[in-house]
Amino acid sequence: MKKLALASILLALVVIVLGAYTRLTDAGLGCPDWPGCYGLVGVPMTTETIEAANQAFPERPVEVEKAWNEMIHRYFASTLGLFILIIAGLSIFKRKATEPLKLPLFLLILVCFQGALGMWTVTLNLLPAVVMMHLLGGFTVISCLFLLYLRLTPYQLPMGNGNMRKYAKYASLGIVLLVIQIALGGWVSANYASLACTELPICQGNWTDNLAFEGAFSIPQAENYEFGAHPYYERMTMHIVHRFGAIVVSAYLIWLAFVLYTKANSNLLKKLGGTIVVVLFVQIALGVSNVVYSLPLTVATLHNAVAACLLLVMVMTTYTLYRKV
Repeated sequence: MKKLALASILLALVVIVLGAYTRLTDAGLGCPDWPGCYGLVGVPMTTETIEAANQAFPERPVEVEKAWNEMIHRYFASTLGLFILIIAGLSIFKRKATEPLKLPLFLLILVCFQGALGMWTVTLNLLPAVVMMHLLGGFTVISCLFLLYLRLTPYQLPMGNGNMRKYAKYASLGIVLLVIQIALGGWVSANYASLACTELPICQGNWTDNLAFEGAFSIPQAENYEFGAHPYYERMTMHIVHRFGAIVVSAYLIWLAFVLYTKANSNLLKKLGGTIVVVLFVQIALGVSNVVYSLPLTVATLHNAVAACLLLVMVMTTYTLYRKV
């Protein structure tokens, strides 16, 4: 089960990267139906199948490259679901006494709900709330898989962590703040607001006079949310809130890492503190690069992947602080 959990973590990271790539290449509706693509298991490739698909979905003509981006993401996500199903099966029928049962079953329920969110993403035409929840669902899946892997790994802290247990609640708060920031990033992306601010450190122009908080976090009526349905100032507000969130989360995590590095008597906790800082600064550099270079595809995709890695570091830090000596 431990090896399968590790393989599932790596696969979940691939799925997150592919999901970001699909979104950033505007391929979220590359296949207008679900779970197939224009009624097929694969993508229409021949002249006959493309013509048939165009007749069946005249409002969404076939774009082969976008369709493949979407279907490859679905193939990997389906494989991840199969892995989690196997883990749940092992936990029920071949579980050792020391292995968890509730977490694998929760993962199975979670990945089924994540599949439903993937379906609703398509059938509701990229409804921003569903797109954001789908992103958060992917991050939750990989976090729970990593937690399962940690619970299957009987490591000990050579010098103990008794004096640091009081900081476990602060690490938990760090996870909460990071998840909120990831959700804000997902909201920005789902509403196509990533390029609403093109200058640093906050935004161009007299942005303070044009904030629109109420509209920025509402969902306007639209038949299709592809390419966004909010006016500019609402998208700008989303982007600005995400930037301020980045400042708050960065300051908090740097403080937490400093505490771990200076006060812990465990080398593992010191290393985790250093890792938080390194991964955080990589994430900040990617975020700045997105602005400076106008959202390059590779950089924007890595921004999602590194966010997942930072969340996993926080999960391990929190789990280690709560772990008994």
